[in-house]
Amino acid sequence: MLRNITLFCFISFTFSYLYAQKGTVIGSVYIQGKPTEFVTIHINGTNMGTSTDINGSYTLDNIPYGIHTLKADMVGMESKEQEIHINASQSKIKVDFELEEIAISVNEVVVTGTKTFKRKTDSPVIVNILDSKTLENLQVCNLSEGLKFQPGLRVETDCQTCGYTQLRMNGLAGGYSQILINGRPIFSPLMSLYGMEQLPINMIDRIEVLRGGGSTLYGSSAIAGTVNVITKIPKKSHYELSSTFHNINGKTNDLVLNGNTTWVNDAKNAGVSFFMNHRDRAYYDHNGDNFSELPQLKSTSIGTNVFLKPTANQKLELSLSKLNEYRYGGEMTDKPAYLTLQSEERNHDIWLGSADYQINFNDDKSAFITYGAWQNTKRTHYTGVFPDEVSDIQTHIANPPYGTSDNLTLQGGFQLNHKLTNFLGGSNVLTLGTEYISDKILDNIPAYRYHIDQLSRDWGTFLQSDWEILPSLNFLSGVRMDRHNLINDLLFSPRLALLYKHKTTQFRLGYGTGFRAPQAFDTDLHIAFAGGGVSRVQLDDNLTHERSQSLSASINYDKTTDKYIVGFTLESFYTRLDDAFVLENIGNDAFGEIFEKRNGSGATVQGITLELRGNYNKKVQLETGYTLQNSAFAQPVTYIEEVAPITQFVRTPNHYGFANLNLNPNKKWAINLNYVYTGTMKVVHFGGADNFKEDVIIDSNPFSEISGRVAYTIHLHNKYGSDIEVFGGVKNIFNAYQNDFDIGKNRDSNYVYGPGMPRTFFVGVKVKAE
Repeated sequence: MLRNITLFCFISFTFSYLYAQKGTVIGSVYIQGKPTEFVTIHINGTNMGTSTDINGSYTLDNIPYGIHTLKADMVGMESKEQEIHINASQSKIKVDFELEEIAISVNEVVVTGTKTFKRKTDSPVIVNILDSKTLENLQVCNLSEGLKFQPGLRVETDCQTCGYTQLRMNGLAGGYSQILINGRPIFSPLMSLYGMEQLPINMIDRIEVLRGGGSTLYGSSAIAGTVNVITKIPKKSHYELSSTFHNINGKTNDLVLNGNTTWVNDAKNAGVSFFMNHRDRAYYDHNGDNFSELPQLKSTSIGTNVFLKPTANQKLELSLSKLNEYRYGGEMTDKPAYLTLQSEERNHDIWLGSADYQINFNDDKSAFITYGAWQNTKRTHYTGVFPDEVSDIQTHIANPPYGTSDNLTLQGGFQLNHKLTNFLGGSNVLTLGTEYISDKILDNIPAYRYHIDQLSRDWGTFLQSDWEILPSLNFLSGVRMDRHNLINDLLFSPRLALLYKHKTTQFRLGYGTGFRAPQAFDTDLHIAFAGGGVSRVQLDDNLTHERSQSLSASINYDKTTDKYIVGFTLESFYTRLDDAFVLENIGNDAFGEIFEKRNGSGATVQGITLELRGNYNKKVQLETGYTLQNSAFAQPVTYIEEVAPITQFVRTPNHYGFANLNLNPNKKWAINLNYVYTGTMKVVHFGGADNFKEDVIIDSNPFSEISGRVAYTIHLHNKYGSDIEVFGGVKNIFNAYQNDFDIGKNRDSNYVYGPGMPRTFFVGVKVKAE
């Protein structure tokens, strides 16, 4: 008995002694000498971690004796590691970190690729980032202007009168891409007409771009890719005011006012931010016919973002924005729209809102997220040509073609993430979610007997496995099931992706499927002018959904040293469309041309995209992208009745690209030079204008657009810590702009291509403080 008691005491003492062999690490983290909170501190290869507090300090307890690697991480900063030795003589040690900004976005945290937060180099799919600083250096005014500085993306203007734009990604038109706002698909088909111009740049924190099929996560239309616009969430208290004056080719003025302010409480568990944007641009006439090539714009946008952390493992985010825009293009006169020779007039009133709640549990291995989002667009509009005949004039004045639009989008759902730390020798993050989205569009122009009453509803459920088989090997698999009210059958959209990492190089393979519902999209809702009438799109009674299969392969390499970073990404892509939507001319009626959206036999898009990037000592940074691709239908498509059908996609150049160079010789000067190249493309041109009578399909000229910006910052060193930045520059320095626009009221308003604006000078001032 005594022996058993002695043995028990010995074992208990041994375990107590071993358990006591643990130590503590304390320290602080600094950025430019300032203590910084929200920095993650963890020990590599374990689940042990913490984060810095408001004073930039941290404490990490119960660290077993031994040699460990301590790592400090923060979004937008270079990660730092230190080796630590915990033993009897060093059971409590102090380790400080000094973090530096990432010189170039090679390893930032992204969310769009997997719906979970991952570093770019760990993501099985390529996600590119445009942050607010880059957008500022490029001197863009809105989302539309910013997206052209991303590999594989091209933004085009599609109407000479109203100036609406659309995004083309990997050679596919706007209806094949899904634009998200804070991860939510509330950017509706109607909003897509002008929405990219209506989202001001100062409401955007960053833009994440995922090229390739994304329907597995995001449902209908995410075939070419996904653009996730992430708005500014409060991070620290500050304010910023700016004013920019533009002069367009010596003829037209454009004034933009921006304001941002943020407040975060001392405990850093609550904050609110506000933004304001006002723009006033007069119309611009390039060819002197008294009809505008750029419409008049008067817009005002306001919004707020709020976050609240009730506890350390919970977070609530709320967002609300109000956008109002008046847009007018056509004959440049003070007369009411319906008395002009030709014009388009639009009044938009838009509300956007979202709410997200997240709670982490199970030692942060699990997370539950629930969310809701909504947008409502109310629009009044006029689209018309003043007739020539007396009888037609009387009819026109008695019943002018004014219209109204009402669009409501609702979305809600939940998502559950769970990390298995020991899954077949590796780790696996499982994601299960379901979401519902409805989109109701009412669009009426009684004078044209034009009426769209479209309701689409989609209930999607998705399951994803993000399996890290080895530290160097990751396999992503997932499937989404959609029940869409416009499609008879259940749709299943699988996705597979493989990532292999070797030192500073990543190899990726991907496969995904997608679909588009048989409904009206952005271009279908646009009424254009041609030959003195208006062209409209109607849907074939037998229109069915479109399916896609996409393949991609890429290699990504980045070489980093203390002084420089250089890297490249080479990606090949292939997309096959089955039952592809095509627009075919089926004749005309009393009002003008009629196009019908039908299912074609299929189409193929394939190509390669090359990205180059480099940064020297944070003083010289270069990013470039170039795409070489081909897009073609399996069978020829008729765009003009009298012209032979063609297989090529129209408005789709086979090569295009960009370059963006930033020079920062010191903390006061910032210089930017950027370049956008647009290759030749097929463009449909309906005759009837004063200077062009025939219907043809032309090959456009290529364009090279070069722009520059110089900024100088004055540090005031007052108690508010204010800085004043003055800046100026030129967009499209060599005035590379279309010079064969149609003339007069009978012009083909869709005959527009090339850069969105002619040469534009700008100057501005910004005041900011933190």
